[in-house]
Amino acid sequence: MPAKSLLVNLDAMIGRADLAQKSSNQSNYENISTISIRDFTKEGLVGPSLRKPDFQRETSHWSPHQVMSLLECFITGELIPSVILWQSETYLFVIDGGHRLSVLRSWVEDDYGDGPISAKFFGDAISKNQKAAAVKTRNLISDEIGSWQHFKTKIDTAQIDQKVSSVISRGLPIQWVKGDVEKAESSFFRINTQGTPLDSIEESLLKYRKRPIAISSRAVIRAGMGHKYWSRFTEENISEIETNSKDLHSTLFDPEITSPIKTLDLPLGGAKGIRAALQILIEYFSIANISQNDKVVKIDFGTDDETGDATKEAILKGLKLAKRITGNSSGSLGLHPAVYFYGPSGIHSIPMFLGTAMLISEKISNNDSQFFKTFTLKREVIESTLIANKDLIATVLQKTSSRKRVSNYFQILSRIYDAAKNSQEITQDSIVSWGGVIGKVIIGTEARASVDFTDETKSAAFIYTALKSAPKCPICNGYLDVSKSVSYDHIDRVRDGGKGVLENCQITHPYCNQSIKN
Repeated sequence: MPAKSLLVNLDAMIGRADLAQKSSNQSNYENISTISIRDFTKEGLVGPSLRKPDFQRETSHWSPHQVMSLLECFITGELIPSVILWQSETYLFVIDGGHRLSVLRSWVEDDYGDGPISAKFFGDAISKNQKAAAVKTRNLISDEIGSWQHFKTKIDTAQIDQKVSSVISRGLPIQWVKGDVEKAESSFFRINTQGTPLDSIEESLLKYRKRPIAISSRAVIRAGMGHKYWSRFTEENISEIETNSKDLHSTLFDPEITSPIKTLDLPLGGAKGIRAALQILIEYFSIANISQNDKVVKIDFGTDDETGDATKEAILKGLKLAKRITGNSSGSLGLHPAVYFYGPSGIHSIPMFLGTAMLISEKISNNDSQFFKTFTLKREVIESTLIANKDLIATVLQKTSSRKRVSNYFQILSRIYDAAKNSQEITQDSIVSWGGVIGKVIIGTEARASVDFTDETKSAAFIYTALKSAPKCPICNGYLDVSKSVSYDHIDRVRDGGKGVLENCQITHPYCNQSIKN
């Protein structure tokens, strides 16, 4: 990911809690007018009491330069807007100012998304991009400001200069929200729809935060780690949700993408960037949870989940669909990501991934076992069509409105399957027609290119070359994704006297071995 698009994840710096959580212990903080850097040290009293509302979006919207600039303003005495707090019976809730306060603590802890606090919070789900953003932030602050430890050493040794004095005396002003929990929640939503407004995904996650698809998406995005939006569920459900979320996260998003692409071991769901991955997961769970009764499912599906049963079921359906697409279970088609989910320039295509998932989920919900047999028999034709027409399909999707791209690709793939099943010719004109963009695409045109090779060109060249020599399944002649999905097949079956020797072993798709051959 280019450096300019790196965002610093400070979500671990201030914990989350339910606004309505009650406790018999109450301290009166409302006479405090400022929060200082001292409040985030080991001796601080206010810092440990701070919480964000449990429905607040992730604190990950600032670039390394924005983090550094906030600290610079703090140290030089420049104006910083007040933070807004509300005192519950248990905690001090940050209604506005979560990023500002998180930056102060991250400086004290030297944790910009990759330190001990973040590691414990996120577990194994810290991405390469998150680590890269943290390193860039730390280096910027070291060069432009200096570490907190550097300032603390000066304080401890009485080397007080203007900057050190400012750090000692400065505090962020506090405004207090007065009233009950309803007042606090309404204040939060009113304030947080101004300034940096909520985008459509964040707004949906907040509005339907107790529904199974929203909880499932948030669980999988962090592999069952991070804030536990499912903590109120039964212990059994919590355990299953966290275990299956980790499994599905790994299935969809491992390994991480590097650019340019130099391997065919590619993640099915694309990059782990929070916003893009959340968009994919919300739609993926919507697709995985369709049924014969519910043909269209969205994030508002179901009712508020109080026990975790619905969330557990939603994640299990997501896993069931994923295991049909990839993996080593007997029903796995082992679809190769480079063929099915990546465009001609090596960029992951959300419509291709979700459109493919939609086709398979529809067949699962309809109990259409014949589809999988026919797909396997015609797989070579389907895959050669997808590879030969990657540029055209990418153009068709580009000419389609963003909200229709998934359904349009679903139509294209469905019609390619139908044509292959019936041994019909598949032309470029057919693909344009199936994509619903007749008259919008001129077949055979070429875009102008620069003289330098871009990362996309390099990735495309690698995928094009690597697929030429990539292994294929001897049963269906489709591409094998050997890093994720492979089965070891007896050429001469055991029941026919076949032995477990090298000469009698071949690698196949799991479905081809277990369902087609047998």
